[in-house]
Amino acid sequence: MTMASPRYPSLFQINTRVRLSEISAALKRPATLDDIPDAELDQLAADGFDLVWFLGVWQTGEAGRRVSASVPELLAEYQRVLPDLQEADICGSCFSIHDYHVHTDFGGDEALARLRERMRKRGLRLILDFVPNHMAPDHPWVEQHPDFFISGTEEQLASQPKNFCRLDVAGESRILAYGRDPYFAGWSDTLQLNYGNPDLQKAMLGELRRIAGQCDGVRCDMAMLVIPEVFERTWDIRSFHFWPWVTESIHAGFPGFLFLAEVYWDMEWTLQQQGFDYTYDKRLYDRLALRQARPVREHLMAGLDFQDRLARFLENHDEPRAAATFAPDVHRAAAVITFLTPGLRFLHQGQREGKRIRIPVHLRRGPEETLDASLSSFYNGLIEVLKDPAFRDGHWQLLESVPAWEGNESYESFVTFSWSGPGTLRRLVAVNYSDRQSQCYVRLPWDDLAGRTWKLRDRLGAAVYERNGDDLSRQGLYLDMPPWGVHGFAVEPG
Repeated sequence: MTMASPRYPSLFQINTRVRLSEISAALKRPATLDDIPDAELDQLAADGFDLVWFLGVWQTGEAGRRVSASVPELLAEYQRVLPDLQEADICGSCFSIHDYHVHTDFGGDEALARLRERMRKRGLRLILDFVPNHMAPDHPWVEQHPDFFISGTEEQLASQPKNFCRLDVAGESRILAYGRDPYFAGWSDTLQLNYGNPDLQKAMLGELRRIAGQCDGVRCDMAMLVIPEVFERTWDIRSFHFWPWVTESIHAGFPGFLFLAEVYWDMEWTLQQQGFDYTYDKRLYDRLALRQARPVREHLMAGLDFQDRLARFLENHDEPRAAATFAPDVHRAAAVITFLTPGLRFLHQGQREGKRIRIPVHLRRGPEETLDASLSSFYNGLIEVLKDPAFRDGHWQLLESVPAWEGNESYESFVTFSWSGPGTLRRLVAVNYSDRQSQCYVRLPWDDLAGRTWKLRDRLGAAVYERNGDDLSRQGLYLDMPPWGVHGFAVEPG
């Protein structure tokens, strides 16, 4: 069964281990996926989310946990996050997968199936992880199919000890490569899969087919690493195109199944063309972090065939918390741009509460933090605005801002855009993305403004303005906004 989805859906990411740890503390017993409260799912649906990504449900093993508990840099990070750190808090990275079955601690595959059914009744689609590049060192394939992994030489082990290791495999000593990307040392809690082996690719497709029967989509970790040109540059091994074949096969068998790629290095369009429904938009995040409007506007000039399939975020489990990265007023301005532009709107657990501490994926527990009431109120309002049909199914357009008077260069500080439809809905979003008071006229896209009065009601604040349609048609809308100011106007006949 496939569920209808808006043109621009919203996704909420939940760290499964951390959430179940919180529920366990409340229940005073170990919690499973069956203990995710119905009221919590009801609230996600009421908030307008379409997709819920439960991070890290798959079975992990002791090999990965040992590495996570032994690396000094990681231990120092854990201690900063959890001053009361206990050994039991270190569970190993959820990306060091021992088996693509739901973790026994979480209730196994059966508990996931029940959770998915509860979500479906509320119109929520379930997203899970797929990690194409590597497996845990104790994954069964290491013994059963060692040829699925990249081997190394004694010389490579001696010269690159952070990229290779020696393991006892099927009764003999082997040198195997750690999973890695070409710019960093290997992840020592993983082993690198060999995409030059056609049998490995078939086996991974088999895993994906089974996963596709358990959920409605996958977020693919570091998806660009298995693109042939990247894989060959990293390992000097020729490989075959994996993603076009896999996405076509899964989409044929599971209509409506969603592929979301974690991707960097300006390879977003490449993966969209290889069958991904959405790709990370780290570029927008980086430009917002510069705190300059022009780079943001330039990014938003891309065609909608590209932007519609970008996943836009201000934080996730890999990035620092937005509340710790952006000052409160900058945070609000960046969030309005991120979540009211086209694409998949991607929010992270704890973001709307203003949490500031990023929890490493190696831990099962996070710290207690005080609610940021002001930021929480802002996000509650923004999430309410995101339920507006104009932002979910309307037509988006980047608008031009021009000087309010000759010599006033502050118009460059603005990011402005409109939404039109469905039906007669009109929305105008304006952000002064700078640290100075700024003025401009913004050219409006509607050709029927003249001859009547228009009411502009700010959905992101309390202001209501009335403006003459002849002036709006001739000059545009005059804006005079404080540093990092935002407006989200509903434009209606007065």
